[in-house]
Amino acid sequence: MAIELVTTDGIFALDGGEWEVTNNIWIVGDDREVVVFDAAHDHAAIVDAVNGRRVRAIVLTHGHNDHINAAVPLRDAVDAPILLHPDDRMLWDVVWPNDMPDRDLTPGASVGSGGHELTVLHTPGHSPGCCSFHDAASGAVFSGDTLFCGGPGATGRSFSDEPTILRSIRDTLLALPDHTVVHTGHGDSTTIGAEREGVLARAGELGL
Repeated sequence: MAIELVTTDGIFALDGGEWEVTNNIWIVGDDREVVVFDAAHDHAAIVDAVNGRRVRAIVLTHGHNDHINAAVPLRDAVDAPILLHPDDRMLWDVVWPNDMPDRDLTPGASVGSGGHELTVLHTPGHSPGCCSFHDAASGAVFSGDTLFCGGPGATGRSFSDEPTILRSIRDTLLALPDHTVVHTGHGDSTTIGAEREGVLARAGELGL
């Protein structure tokens, strides 16, 4: 299965603050059809990378503006449904108050593309509706902003919670094999094994 990376630059805005960020958009599939994970900043760059292939779905790992602010124009360009966990609709509504996602992400369901099935894992903490997507066949998980190279995603802003994200990672992502490659929402990829010790140590510090 092809896993392709597109990066775009823009602004993450929350709680009255703004930060310049580079986002990872992951395109997963084959030479005929793909799923796009996240729609950040510049839909034209994503359309160029899709390069005429059928887009089965635009899957949003969570509802922060920097992961969804190209979603509606991308949907218009490639005629694909937008999928988002319903617990992040309040974040979606800030960016797209006059539009809606097309379908809810359901934990345990799968998203298919190019002959591979990715299982939806609900991994809240960075936001209530954060999801990760595990492809057992390729040994990869797409973690959005839940788990990065270096540890858990950020908490401390609205709708986020450090104990919750640590439990999500410990109970759901660390249940995956250590060799599983973690493709993140920002920055470098990592592996479950590389992040295990740090996550468990922080969970222990908090008495989780």
